[in-house]
Amino acid sequence: MEEALRYVLTQLHWTLLACVLLGSLAVLGKAADFLVDEVVALSERSGLPKSIIGATIVSLGTTTPEAAVSVFAAIKGSPGLALGNAVGSVICDTGLILGLISVICPLRLDRKIVNRQGWVQLGAALALVACSIPPGSAKLVFASGGRLPRAAGFLFLTGLAAYLWLSTKWVKDEFQGDIPLEEHEKDIAAPIPWILAKIAAGLALIVLSAQVLIPAVIEAAVRLSVPESVIAATIVAFGTSLPELVTAVAAARRGHGELALGTVIGADILNVLFVAGSAAAVTAAGLRADAHFFLVLYPIMLFVLIVFRIGVVVSNESLKRPFGFVMLAAYALYVVINFSVRAPQAFR
Repeated sequence: MEEALRYVLTQLHWTLLACVLLGSLAVLGKAADFLVDEVVALSERSGLPKSIIGATIVSLGTTTPEAAVSVFAAIKGSPGLALGNAVGSVICDTGLILGLISVICPLRLDRKIVNRQGWVQLGAALALVACSIPPGSAKLVFASGGRLPRAAGFLFLTGLAAYLWLSTKWVKDEFQGDIPLEEHEKDIAAPIPWILAKIAAGLALIVLSAQVLIPAVIEAAVRLSVPESVIAATIVAFGTSLPELVTAVAAARRGHGELALGTVIGADILNVLFVAGSAAAVTAAGLRADAHFFLVLYPIMLFVLIVFRIGVVVSNESLKRPFGFVMLAAYALYVVINFSVRAPQAFR
């Protein structure tokens, strides 16, 4: 089946191949959005407060596409695609999505929460870079790259469990009311078996669309002579970040800026701990990070996260629109640099 799909893709004209790519991304994003709705409905039926749902399940659900793509890519021997998708999603979430929603509506800051989650966000990214550097070979990574080992994958998944537990504890301790998530409430009255069936259907759509997307991206990369990590860190990362984009923009437009901000920060944390962690954990050799990661992807990821931290420090009660324009400009610059700077090893 897999070989037949690859053969069909190699025979497609560019127009049809682009349709397959866009269609897979669209199904992936829609399936994830559908999955979030049903998971939230199930949580409502089980009696969990909406505040806990917003802090954990919604962010976890919106990162499901990145996890599906990266895990399948890692299993199928495309580590550049697996890791590039995770890193590119952090850049897309922070630069594009956070910048966009800041332009749409100034985001009110709860400094205690944003600082606490923001430092976890930056710390997870720093851990990803540090774990990708081979011991004793830090000076060589710009020429030969590095690797995110399997042990680091399990470490990140352990960190994921700790983060979700702490998030739940923080929400219980600090919030008495509920976060309004009206758009997720339409299925609250449905029978639990029906909700479970729809959750299974959503997961199946995510898995199937990811299995189609990966070989299509690889074929496109081969035709363009572009490294998988570059394609993954831009086109695929944007497509799999659509759930975060839709959720954050909808929340910002409805005046729930804190929910939008929390979705983006939580998604960044989960892109490292959940997406990169699970992809590294399923492969014995871990995830190969070629020199392009250290020359372009990692520095830009850290740059946009540090700019975000600076924006929080210099802002008063809310992130203003000028900050949003700075983030959007940083993301645009990233896209240009990502396609312009190529590491020698990226084509091997």
